[in-house]
Amino acid sequence: MSEREYVLTLSCPDSRGIVAAVANLLSDHGCNITESQQYSDHYTGCFFLRMQFVVEEGPGGAVGEDVLRGAFAALAGDFGGSPDQVVEWTLHAVDVRPRMIVMVSKFGHCLNDLLYRHRSGLLDIDIAAVVSNHPDLEFLADSYGVDFHHLPVTAETKPEQEARLLELVGSYDVDLVVLARYMQVLTERLCAKMSGRIINIHHSFLPSFKGARPYHQAHKRGVKLIGATAHYVTADLDEGPIIDQQVSRVDHTHSPEQLTAIGRDLESVALARAVNWHAQRRVLLNGHKTVVFD
Repeated sequence: MSEREYVLTLSCPDSRGIVAAVANLLSDHGCNITESQQYSDHYTGCFFLRMQFVVEEGPGGAVGEDVLRGAFAALAGDFGGSPDQVVEWTLHAVDVRPRMIVMVSKFGHCLNDLLYRHRSGLLDIDIAAVVSNHPDLEFLADSYGVDFHHLPVTAETKPEQEARLLELVGSYDVDLVVLARYMQVLTERLCAKMSGRIINIHHSFLPSFKGARPYHQAHKRGVKLIGATAHYVTADLDEGPIIDQQVSRVDHTHSPEQLTAIGRDLESVALARAVNWHAQRRVLLNGHKTVVFD
């Protein structure tokens, strides 16, 4: 007899008795709840749930994953509302680690941070490969023993380059693509195909200080607060649902180089937190926002 741990997530129209119904189903199937978080959005009328539980498996054990999926599918049908109110649920075994591709251009601070955290056992996700439109950071991926793919891109070759990226997503069995300062705009087609499965990081000055050298622009304006935003990628540039943000106060004594260094640290932390929360199934989409059970 062995135990296996699962994470269940659920979003549906809010109604009375959802938590009790899920808890009773788990109890009836011999499961033990180890963590439970829920949130009711009174503005949208939506309910969000994340439950972590263990179940005995094996000959004579309580249930297997297929049985649980069937039971949850039947139960979820009871939580529907009007046709435009969708019930969404997922069930994942904790011991099956998700996999990601990290995309990068020439700035390596976020990539280096993710690689280090992965090697140190601080990420609940595996880095399957690094993809870049430049060859500059191949040495960094090699130093961690991670496959590196150089996929150069121009405006004319972007469809072919993204098609090759999707081939890598399939061949590596990837769940998530992370843009770790990948300085290219993704096409609407790719954003739609990978909806909810691409995370980006950028400085939090936007929509101010667009373009090159944003920290130098901010220095000229004498900003007092800088930050970084990690978010899901949508066709609306840098406007996807926010997962995490980090901030730091600065003052007139900071040089542009010091602002840049602080900003890069904030970007690394925000991105790592967002990736880990996604991997742990702690982020649920709520329209243009997210619910994060941290």
